[in-house]
Amino acid sequence: MHISVFDIFKIGIGPSSSHTVGPMRAAKRFAAHVIDGQPTHLKIELFGSLGFTGRGHGTDKAIVLGLEGEDPATVDVDSIAGRVAAVERTKRITLLGRLEVGLDVSTQLIFHRRDKLPLHANGMRFTATGAAGTVEKIYYSIGGGFVVDDTGVAADGAPPEARPPVPYPFDSGADLLAHAAEHGLGLSTLMLENEKTFAPEADIRARVMEIWAAMEACVKRGCEREGILPGGLKVKRRAAALHRRLKVDATAQHDPLVIMDWVNLFALAVNEENAAGGRVVTAPTNGAAGIIPAVLMYYRRFVPGADDEGTLRFLLTAAAIGALYKKNASISGAEVGCQGEVGVACSMAAGALAEVLGGTPAQVENAAEIGMEHNLGLTCDPIGGLVQVPCIERNAMGAVKGINAARLALQGDGTHKVSLDKVIRTMWRTGADMSSKYKETARGGLAVNIIEC
Repeated sequence: MHISVFDIFKIGIGPSSSHTVGPMRAAKRFAAHVIDGQPTHLKIELFGSLGFTGRGHGTDKAIVLGLEGEDPATVDVDSIAGRVAAVERTKRITLLGRLEVGLDVSTQLIFHRRDKLPLHANGMRFTATGAAGTVEKIYYSIGGGFVVDDTGVAADGAPPEARPPVPYPFDSGADLLAHAAEHGLGLSTLMLENEKTFAPEADIRARVMEIWAAMEACVKRGCEREGILPGGLKVKRRAAALHRRLKVDATAQHDPLVIMDWVNLFALAVNEENAAGGRVVTAPTNGAAGIIPAVLMYYRRFVPGADDEGTLRFLLTAAAIGALYKKNASISGAEVGCQGEVGVACSMAAGALAEVLGGTPAQVENAAEIGMEHNLGLTCDPIGGLVQVPCIERNAMGAVKGINAARLALQGDGTHKVSLDKVIRTMWRTGADMSSKYKETARGGLAVNIIEC
């Protein structure tokens, strides 16, 4: 099955693709499923990682918005607090804006901290009751905003068998390299030709540039907004102050590492916006949303000759690499730890940067492998269940590491000992071996060794 660039990159809201974007989409799907049966009351149960850290990640708010018919890409982020408060106060919610039903969020939206559903760590059970009886549906948010039902089938969109075949199908990095060698094409061109199976090239280019525009707007907002991030940790936004210093500090212009400060800024800006529940692009998740925009901003600002064509190629290449992780491992912190989020984003960014800097397909594959190899075993241990510490700084580190991975790969000829496919398999096995307390449950690591205050 072809995984599209628009599957990997989704415009949504923070703070989490698996805990916010996915549950909102699942709730909307459930509302559409039951509304014609005229239910009178609802119950929603959250399991596994959603039960542990869903409150800190805003899952309850996302569920309310989804039931009301909102979509992560278009919801008015400034209206969220008031709308959720109204549902909490009245104990009523209007499904899809059409049917008012009962929902006492305090008792009928339940966080199960000890129980887990069988298919994935991020499980949800929705129940609607009324004169016509009871309807129950189970959904799983499997990372990056992807949602499947209790059979593992995508809960929205066209079924996989309905998608037409693409000219260059790939399930591995080896497949990509074989197509590139046989046809003399770069990885971004292979991905673009596959995308053209589903839409005209002009539409694809326009939509990809919309994704870039959303990323760029997020960086800009993050560089302007100040204050304390929500959630109780009292984490102060830093991007705006850093942006001011970089713009006026004349001595910094002679610092050979000042570009690193700018890359840090870009990543911090995005992930502070994400932590505040702002508009971000899932890339491939919200917890890792700052890495690809930061590296792409680096390309556009500091690489001579950077242009929109390079931006298109960057995002297409990144999506091709992300699709390999989605097919063969996971991009869910609740399933494999942060190696599946920051590690994957670093790998995607490294390969994409190598592509637009003129790398061969073998060098691109090498860059992506380096980006993951040095994130293997990275745990997901958010303090207080919030996507703030260590997540915000971790994106800055991942962005710088992605740039370095690309530069290392471009110094070689593409030959290396560990293939991208092998490092993806290793990441998957490492995630399986990782204790659940290090997989977005806030029960290990920094989450228990740092006092919340």
